[in-house]
Amino acid sequence: MQTKDHKVLVANRGEIAIRIVQACRKLGLAFTCVYTAEDAASGHVRIARELGGDKSLYRVSSYHDANELMAVADDAGATAVHPGYGFFAEDYRFARRVSQRDRKLIFIGPSWRVIRELGDKINTKRLARSLGVPTVPGSDRPIYDEMEAEKVAQSLFEFREQQGIRKPLVLVKASAGGGGMGIEEVYDIDLFRSVYRRIRNYALRQFKDEGVLIEQRIRDFNHLEVQVVSDRSGRNPVHFGTRNCSIQSTGLQKRIEIAPGFDPSSIEYGFDAAQVLRDITQHSLAMARKVGYDNVGTWEWIVTRDGRPFLMEVNTRIQVENGVSATIARVRGQKGVDIIAEQIRIGLGEPLGYGQEDITFEGVGIEYRLIAEDPDNRFTPWVGRVDGFGWPERPWLAMHTHVPSDDPYDIPTEFDPNLALAIIWGKDLAEAGERGVEFLDTLVLEGANNAGEPLRSNVRFLRDNTGRILKF
Repeated sequence: MQTKDHKVLVANRGEIAIRIVQACRKLGLAFTCVYTAEDAASGHVRIARELGGDKSLYRVSSYHDANELMAVADDAGATAVHPGYGFFAEDYRFARRVSQRDRKLIFIGPSWRVIRELGDKINTKRLARSLGVPTVPGSDRPIYDEMEAEKVAQSLFEFREQQGIRKPLVLVKASAGGGGMGIEEVYDIDLFRSVYRRIRNYALRQFKDEGVLIEQRIRDFNHLEVQVVSDRSGRNPVHFGTRNCSIQSTGLQKRIEIAPGFDPSSIEYGFDAAQVLRDITQHSLAMARKVGYDNVGTWEWIVTRDGRPFLMEVNTRIQVENGVSATIARVRGQKGVDIIAEQIRIGLGEPLGYGQEDITFEGVGIEYRLIAEDPDNRFTPWVGRVDGFGWPERPWLAMHTHVPSDDPYDIPTEFDPNLALAIIWGKDLAEAGERGVEFLDTLVLEGANNAGEPLRSNVRFLRDNTGRILKF
């Protein structure tokens, strides 16, 4: 089957669903969208109706119901499924089901085996270490023996003391846990055993697995990412540069992303920032080649104040911030890279068609996540109606939003109150920052809740933090 003959089920909502539809149109592909009752006013529903033909839009009870999604795919005649991010995007069981069912579909993402291999953080750390890729110091497997755990913890305390850390600490984590569950910090090795026993018992009760991980707690760092793209051969991955995601909410949720990850041309760092960027991109590509990575993915890193990088994890999906990397990337000198379109194209089996030598970078990109939340109250989500939403068009600005600008929009309480992504390009960091502030100052975002209280957003937080982007 030729690429243009495929039909893509967009198994997601909101902004990412719109971007997938737009990428399908760019590639000449048919598509089908889904929506829930709560999302009836979402922009992705409107664009499906406007651009799609028959069977371009189906109502489902939940985005989490795989059976419903498969039923829609069959009825609509879809040949591929794009999971977007969240929901089923990193669920290897879903990806395996899609590709192995009687009526096989193509999963637009890495193969299910790759998702399974890199989705296991312990396995990812073990793979990284086998290739000499630096990881956060600590165990690379669950520890069940108390004496062994204490030995690992002691080595980590000594490691931090050698770095001049006056009050070192380690993390004791339930290996089967997630979402921050089953984690404690230990400052004193004399208290380690009691904490270890407590976490081990908690893990056994909650997860039926008493395995415990011991890791170094690194506090003062920048969060960097490497955008990797590879076709189904898995042999020649390329990177689309780095980005810095260090400006986050108190809940460690990203709010501003900048590409590239550091800017040594305009900021003086206490280390060789250009070399760090080269190192993390090469390490990421080495791992991608080793596992035969075969789609779009992100290698996430932390970089300490003295310039030492440590791999955190690999995200086997498209990420929210893909567009900020795309805005500074050029393939054979041409602007307009669309990483989502590339993901779909290679996901359907086309060869990448270019190598790392064909990819260059120009300027600086900033992505703002516009969210209805209250930064002054621990970024608490705001619930209500958006009555006014608009911005002046600019050649250096790309807006991705599912919020209508011509009708009031009630923010669904069932989902995160994300409103839009604004991506700004500038020829250098100073120009990008100036344009970012101009955008935020001219943005119209108005509304009220049922009590008549005005809309709360993170716009001021974004503006206040623009001046410190890429600074360590």
